[in-house]
Amino acid sequence: MNRNESISKYMATKLITFKPTDDIWHAIDIIVKNKISGTPVVDEKGALVGMLSEVDCMRVMLEGTYNNQPGGLGQVKDYMAVNVTTIDIKTTILEAAFNFAHSKYKRFPILEDGKLVGQLSRSDVLKAISKLRPTVKVTPDSWKRRMPVMNPSKTGRHNENA
Repeated sequence: MNRNESISKYMATKLITFKPTDDIWHAIDIIVKNKISGTPVVDEKGALVGMLSEVDCMRVMLEGTYNNQPGGLGQVKDYMAVNVTTIDIKTTILEAAFNFAHSKYKRFPILEDGKLVGQLSRSDVLKAISKLRPTVKVTPDSWKRRMPVMNPSKTGRHNENA
């Protein structure tokens, strides 16, 4: 795998999505049943309008408790995040890894010409990175003439001199 490879090979394309008007409890049931941590929210034209995450769903119970109820009522639009950070389909795996490493997000919706075409998660990037692992151990030429010296504080009870 090339580190400049596009994310398109690794992203999920068969997405569970919600509409803003979907019942929040129905959305929670779908998230739990499918063991997913979040999903895009799209309008009737399929345009991305938000994301609904596990944390967003937890707010349902918290708001219900605040109102002395067993849980909140409402629609997905009442709980979803609307300021969504997206990634373009032309983004490389290296760029995606950088985005994840410098954000709190676990997943990014993927857009192509402004249209939702997939979703990329941290685990998708890790799968791609795992293919970058070198298969041949390379020893620099400068090390071949000498053995690296082990820091004495790093020696353990299993050393030959112990």
